[in-house]
Amino acid sequence: MLWLLAHDSLPVLGGRVAREVWRGYHHWYGTLSTGAFPAQDTLWQYPPGAGLVLLAPGALPWWTYLQAFVALTVAADAVITVALARAGVRPGRSLYGAALWVGGLPLLLRLPLARYDVLVTALAVISLLTLSRSTRVCGAFAALGALVKVWPALVLLGAPRGRDTRSVWASVAVTGASSLALLALAFRDPLAFLLQQGGRGVQIESLGGTALSLASHAGWPGDVRYRYGAMEFTGPWVPTVAHLCLALTAVAFGLLLLWRVRARRWTAATPYDAALSAVLLFTVTSRVISPQYMIWLLGLAAVCLTSRHTTQRPVAVLVLAATAVSSVVFPLLYPEVIARTWTGTTLMLVRNGLLTAAAALSYARLWRSGTARVVPGARGRPQALPKSRTPAWPRAAEGAGRWSRRLPG
Repeated sequence: MLWLLAHDSLPVLGGRVAREVWRGYHHWYGTLSTGAFPAQDTLWQYPPGAGLVLLAPGALPWWTYLQAFVALTVAADAVITVALARAGVRPGRSLYGAALWVGGLPLLLRLPLARYDVLVTALAVISLLTLSRSTRVCGAFAALGALVKVWPALVLLGAPRGRDTRSVWASVAVTGASSLALLALAFRDPLAFLLQQGGRGVQIESLGGTALSLASHAGWPGDVRYRYGAMEFTGPWVPTVAHLCLALTAVAFGLLLLWRVRARRWTAATPYDAALSAVLLFTVTSRVISPQYMIWLLGLAAVCLTSRHTTQRPVAVLVLAATAVSSVVFPLLYPEVIARTWTGTTLMLVRNGLLTAAAALSYARLWRSGTARVVPGARGRPQALPKSRTPAWPRAAEGAGRWSRRLPG
């Protein structure tokens, strides 16, 4: 991955993915260094915690900004790998999670080293893996992750009911509120990112974008433009598709709440499985599915595979396949996707089809594992209690016999 990033300008590798660092992150670094968030920049759409991440390379002044950023990303990658490996060697665990992360991340070529999503994923992974040991630490890391890129708050959906849930969310509230207060004191306009979210349209790589790309082959007259840091569709029906995506996100949230209410069975893997399912559902219903989103899914799928009780093994395979297709979409054949050729449209159809299948399968398996009645003393996957095949009269006779044995004499 480092070699690919060092040769980022080779035509065979597609576009320059490092441009985001030295044109975007480094530019914002200059503004953040003055004690203010880039409130007037329409490309700034990140929570206030992201500002600290983008300022962090300044702590390594002997390197260029890009070199320091990549060094921090590699360090975060190492932290994730070590955390997954340590979790995998404990009793009842597996090293498949560490193997998935180590083998799956390079499928995205050098992209993970030129985005700060690896650092965010590290916070989410540590949050999940510390849940069984310290709910306060789990909540603190989830809160820090949410302050950097919102989605890590979803990893707490599967926290066990009762004291654990209350402790986790109390930690989230304390850590989040205190961190946000400190950021508000240190920087101006910490909530400026909210102003840019409402105007976002439908990105060409989203599920709605795939539908519009197919519609363009049937005569739809829309166009593609660079807006809000992404290639988005413009034209008739685009606002309708955007609103439909938001409605689907609301439906996904409702389904997750329904599972939470109906779930009666928790295993050691349930918090991990619920986190992957939640992020998958919110990803496929989003108006934006950038290629770096696959880093989140790889990290959460890897956490699931550290447990031998996970229900998400086939989902992890689908995520891995979608990751491989994503690297072909961007950066290798991204001009085809922008031009909406049949090649580009087919690639998006395959990638988003895999993600949609993964989300549906993930939720279905999560639902079955959480709501199924379990045979007492059974091990492994949850199984519904079988209906008795014994006729009614022997059962009645057996009950009468037990009753008669209680009689005196």
